[in-house]
Amino acid sequence: MKRDSTLVLLVLNEIDGLRQVWDELPLSEFARVLAVDGGSTDGTREFLTERDILILEQPIAGRGVAFRVAAEASDTERMVYYSPDGNEDPADIVRLDDLIAGGADLAIASRFADGAVNEETDSLRPRARVNQTLTWVANRLFNHGPYVTDTINGFRAMRRRAFLDLQTTVKRFPIEYQISIRAMRRRWKITEVATIEGQRAGGESKALSWPVGKDHLKVLLSELPGARILN
Repeated sequence: MKRDSTLVLLVLNEIDGLRQVWDELPLSEFARVLAVDGGSTDGTREFLTERDILILEQPIAGRGVAFRVAAEASDTERMVYYSPDGNEDPADIVRLDDLIAGGADLAIASRFADGAVNEETDSLRPRARVNQTLTWVANRLFNHGPYVTDTINGFRAMRRRAFLDLQTTVKRFPIEYQISIRAMRRRWKITEVATIEGQRAGGESKALSWPVGKDHLKVLLSELPGARILN
């Protein structure tokens, strides 16, 4: 029996990553598998079409828009969002869905939980430190439950209706941060799995450090009226 869940592939010129992870994706376990494409020109669309994957178009570009397009087009209880770029471990897809099926409201593949590995563990690049700082601030201001170690990773699962009820507004990358903050404010049960983050397969990351960091700060400030300083 298939899971009452949709696996969403978030793609924008990810042909190299798709070729790398395709055989590891648990496609047959999900009631629906669809892709939201941000305008690929590298063969991504042809690759997916040849494998009978429904491709949804975005009215405007942006990862946040893609999250909502997928949820609005689906009819399953749960959603798992996955980017086939080589960073995200396909083995965690089912683990995330199981957590939601088991009662969690939001399940996140954490790159900073005990046992996790992130791609910057042995490098001098600042991304990991910035992510952890933003996560600490979100926990400090909004969280009522156990500490969430990775508020920013987009590899996550939720109930479809609950996500739509959050009425998210972010169009680009900080959608994950807004989801995490609003979930904390609503006292959702948030669980995490320690994930192993691989190296990106081909191309460059779309998350450019300064513009994305600036957008995360904008999201944080926009949510501040509901902030709560914990004692």
